[in-house]
Amino acid sequence: MITHIQGKLVEKNPTDVVIDCNGVGYMLNISLHTYSQITDNEHLKLFTHLQVKEDSHTLYGFSSLAEREIFRLLISVSGIGASIARTMLSSLTPKQVIEGIASSDVALIQGIKGIGAKTAQRVIIDLKDKVLKIYDIDEVSVSKGNTNKDEALSALEVLGFVRKQAERAVEKIIVAQPDATVETIIKQALKNL
Repeated sequence: MITHIQGKLVEKNPTDVVIDCNGVGYMLNISLHTYSQITDNEHLKLFTHLQVKEDSHTLYGFSSLAEREIFRLLISVSGIGASIARTMLSSLTPKQVIEGIASSDVALIQGIKGIGAKTAQRVIIDLKDKVLKIYDIDEVSVSKGNTNKDEALSALEVLGFVRKQAERAVEKIIVAQPDATVETIIKQALKNL
């Protein structure tokens, strides 16, 4: 029904924003990913998803059409509500969510607060084919992964770091520097851990 909202940014919080459209203030729930994309520019346009329940109408805002599409895919899964989908998009980037589903990375999905093993498996089972088809991902290219990343993670584990913490640190480095060497990844990860 409401596909986007464009107007003056009145209030900005990590979980929501208020946008003034011709004198009407709309509150939109957002993910941390969208929050990080919003500049302090007065003018703002967010793509929206309107959730209608018996007792409320709630607007969710997204910085990109891709993020909104992933949100809609996630809430189509039984057991995943809007708040868990928003938590997923706050914990991981939309690209990481897509890659996690496409590569059947249960540990990645399960690492998100509020998601257990069964729900993580359900997300992957329900969405894997859709994600591979929509985003035209080749299963082989997803599963081969980043060998530098894998080597760096193995080295960090040998050094005694917990895998989940190491993965988060390494992922940030790889997002910032996709072609970083194993040594560079390890050195920067050690600074952040």
